[in-house]
Amino acid sequence: MLIENCECSLYVLLMQSEVSTMILTPIANPIDGKTVKLSSIVVPAGFPSPASDDLEDEIDPIAWIVRHPSATFWWRVSGDSLIDEGIYDGDIIAVDRAGKARVGRVVLAVVDGSITLKKLAKRDGQYWLDPKSKGNGFQPIRVNDQTEIWGVIAGVVRRYSVE
Repeated sequence: MLIENCECSLYVLLMQSEVSTMILTPIANPIDGKTVKLSSIVVPAGFPSPASDDLEDEIDPIAWIVRHPSATFWWRVSGDSLIDEGIYDGDIIAVDRAGKARVGRVVLAVVDGSITLKKLAKRDGQYWLDPKSKGNGFQPIRVNDQTEIWGVIAGVVRRYSVE
């Protein structure tokens, strides 16, 4: 089920594959070694908090996501089968090949020669790749001996309009 050593030919296969619900396109590292100012104030997503100009430190947002640089690949997502997991069409995802595929984690998998991004689940002793998008009719995929878990999602980057 797990791919231990990726060969270039497999990587090319993944770049050219597509799944009816989600297309993933590998991309170059979006930011390399850039740091930004990090506020010491945690931003509440619920009730408002008094504003502050306090800056705590600097952070490299990409290094914060990437724990295994030589094993992390960046992909652009196309499709909406993981909306309930906060992964949307157009997002950029970091896929960590050295990450541990565990139940409850979102993984990039090779299924019947095509790639897909789904949440790993286990029901009745069987592993499944579950979509997480209510009302869109996506079906779970049963993991079998031919299914390969290529990597674990380490982070998501999304860009919003500012103009």
